[in-house]
Amino acid sequence: MASTSDMETTNPGSIWELDKDLDVPMDEEASRLKNMYIEKKFSSVLLLRLAFQSLGVVFGDLGTSPLYVFYNIFPHGVDNDEDVIGALSLIIYTLTLIPLMKYVFVVLRANDNGQGGTFALYSLLCRHAKVSTIPNQHKTDEELTTYSRQTYEENSLAAKVKRWLEGHAYKKNCLLILVLIGTCTAIGDGILTPAISVLSATGGIRVQNPKMSTDVVVIVAVTILIGLFSMQHYGTDKVGWLFAPLVFLWFILIGSVGAFNIHKYNSSVLKAYNPVYIYRFLRRAKSEIWTSLGGVMLSITGTEALFADLCHFPVLAIQIAFTLVVFPCLLLAYTGQAAYIIVHKDHVVDAFYRSIPDAIYWPAFVIATLAAIVASQATISATYSIIKQALALGCFPRVSVVHTSKKFLGQIYIPDINWVLMILCIAVTAGFKNQIQIGNAYGTAVVIVM
Repeated sequence: MASTSDMETTNPGSIWELDKDLDVPMDEEASRLKNMYIEKKFSSVLLLRLAFQSLGVVFGDLGTSPLYVFYNIFPHGVDNDEDVIGALSLIIYTLTLIPLMKYVFVVLRANDNGQGGTFALYSLLCRHAKVSTIPNQHKTDEELTTYSRQTYEENSLAAKVKRWLEGHAYKKNCLLILVLIGTCTAIGDGILTPAISVLSATGGIRVQNPKMSTDVVVIVAVTILIGLFSMQHYGTDKVGWLFAPLVFLWFILIGSVGAFNIHKYNSSVLKAYNPVYIYRFLRRAKSEIWTSLGGVMLSITGTEALFADLCHFPVLAIQIAFTLVVFPCLLLAYTGQAAYIIVHKDHVVDAFYRSIPDAIYWPAFVIATLAAIVASQATISATYSIIKQALALGCFPRVSVVHTSKKFLGQIYIPDINWVLMILCIAVTAGFKNQIQIGNAYGTAVVIVM
């Protein structure tokens, strides 16, 4: 008995260790959770690594828009040079005001402990005002979780808006309905993105082989989509490392080709950076103005996915990637295409591929096709994040959520949603077979989300 007692004293065993762990004060644990996102600091090397990875996960959708934007702005052809310059000016300032100024530098900071998207904004509203249909402002929540809220002065604008929202039940219901509609259209983007991107990219084959059947293109696209969705269980980190070099190469390609076309065809297109041409274009377009504006909206597809994918990467990493790589390369790409279209007005349907120099046509086609496939990764990852947020707010049926990274809490994979998205993407890709029809649906979804 004595030896047994000595053994228990010297080697208490796993049960004693478990009890010891459970004795850690709850307030200490809560403090660590509460400051998790505030205290998280990234080294410069890690930040650059994450910025590079974000290219493959966040910016694929936004980056492949040059494949189809001008075709959707001018579905009936181009009449004069001023129309092209005016449309380019609209694209330039749309990219500057919405993705760059609004999202990258403002909206990304309105995150809910690292979570982005429509539901994250709704969660913040519910936290600061009593607009939720479920109780969510218990004092104990603030002490035990990352949940926290601020107080405002009685006469401040925030306080007035809060009182207005809390005034009537119908305002709370309308707000929730708007959130659900915005979320559904954001997920709809995730279904339409692969269809229009892949069909636009594979159109490059038909530039060189006009007799190729559309069915062959669709079969190839469906096969690739199945492979893409089958890779999702590896997680954002591995998928990001696989796709990031490809998307980075894509941005370098479209930026270089754009700069080459500006120099070769028409450098006077640079006057589109003067916003006066927007006014002239809108005044001249008249009856076709809404068609043209719908095409311009396609230049910012993927912007909401950029916000929803925030949980996968820190804000600063996304800001670095967008300002140093994505934004300048997109401006060069659109400006170069406009310079080419001014000289070859009858090539507006497939201006991107026809503007590529013959020497690098097929390598560019391969990169474009792969980049268009990767473009759906941004909306796939965003859909996972949105569904997870909807689950937390009780607005979606229970599904299994798999965390794919030990370092980053936001990197998740939802098997059920993955396969549903795959089926819907295949159905849209095989069903539409027409860029204009998909473009109309896509533009409508983007406008509703905005």
